[in-house]
Amino acid sequence: MTTQDQSQDIARIFALQQANQWNVKASSAADRKAKLAKLKAAVEAHADDIVAAVREDTRKPVGEIRVTEVMNITANIQRNIDNLDAWMTPTEVTPSLNPADRAQIVYEARGVCLILGPWNFPLGLTLGPVAAAVAAGNCCMVKLTDLCPATARIAGVILREVFDENEVALFEGDVSVATALLELPFNHIFFTGSTRVGRIVAAAAAKHLASVTLELGGKSPVIIDDGADIDAIGAALAGAKQFNGGQACICPDYVFVKPEQKDRLVEVFGAKVKENLYAEGSINKEGIAQIVNAGNFSRVKTLFDDAVAKGATVAVGGELEEGDLTIHPTLLTDVTPDMAILQEEIFAPLLPVMTYDKLDDAIDYIAARDKPLALYIFSKDQDNVDRVLNRTSSGGVTVNGVFSHYLENHLPFGGVNQSGTGSYHGYFGFKAFSHERAVYLHQ
Repeated sequence: MTTQDQSQDIARIFALQQANQWNVKASSAADRKAKLAKLKAAVEAHADDIVAAVREDTRKPVGEIRVTEVMNITANIQRNIDNLDAWMTPTEVTPSLNPADRAQIVYEARGVCLILGPWNFPLGLTLGPVAAAVAAGNCCMVKLTDLCPATARIAGVILREVFDENEVALFEGDVSVATALLELPFNHIFFTGSTRVGRIVAAAAAKHLASVTLELGGKSPVIIDDGADIDAIGAALAGAKQFNGGQACICPDYVFVKPEQKDRLVEVFGAKVKENLYAEGSINKEGIAQIVNAGNFSRVKTLFDDAVAKGATVAVGGELEEGDLTIHPTLLTDVTPDMAILQEEIFAPLLPVMTYDKLDDAIDYIAARDKPLALYIFSKDQDNVDRVLNRTSSGGVTVNGVFSHYLENHLPFGGVNQSGTGSYHGYFGFKAFSHERAVYLHQ
């Protein structure tokens, strides 16, 4: 529960930011870039502290932490700095009423924003939106998940070094703190997390008619077409499921493959996992993140046990170590739609494989379910790629690869319907935290 002091502090800082929002909104590109430069420098200065904190919370491989929680953040901040002058420039349009007049779209700050971060990439997926909010001229209140307390502490240190609390403030604590924050009339709420909690956030925002960006998840499918390079695909999928222990919102969640390709996929996936993690015979636990907590481990084990009990075959892996929350990369074949593992997002290094005869069988299966955050198509036939694109919907798509639509900074990243609302990254992050204001100037 929030204490009386916490509740008073939340209300106090919200009032400070409401009063200060007009000053921040009026800030120049130079002012905002200076703040972003200080934020980047603070992240770089605390890089080792960040690695230690995220490692303490998640047991992620150190190399993964440096990439996702340090390098990605600083690169993202630098992109904002490099492009902010252009992004802030009003867009001129030709008036249809009178060509002698002027009409423009002005990007104005939304105001006071709430940013709620996730546990799977606790700093990267929190400071990324913070950088976008600052670039767009907003004040923001920030809450990291209580599942990553060490990361929340270092995030607080960084933000307090750079910002006064009347511009950016971070709050630590359990879900009651997030609940208290959601009761406030923010202008915009940016949430990254599960679809279940996303619905709660959306309902809270609706009470105040706040705009929202909801970065959610879902079951991201993979379609492997005839003639695709099964060796490259097997290796890519093994790496994807190893990354962060499969705990990524865009991680492949199930696979469609032709019956004649299945055995080779299993063989290559297994060989790549062995190469990556079992060079010494037993699993190298420094090379894969643990499941975040006992509750999530139990949830994943229930999915695994249900699948095996209903006839799924453990083709690769299958070891789930409750003592240290380690799940070995696992490939399941002979899975069927009635299994729970095909009915909810897995968020772990388990990958169910189904076979299909006709491309439309896979398409119809995907189209009949909630719209996923990501879709992966492996095919050398552009007509088949187009058919999948035209008859399905997802937040984003990568063809003949994994994660690329997320990594490309010139593309918007976000979901659709059940997998999210709105998008961000680069210019699209600036727009997410901006109101496109129509301005007409009579001459």
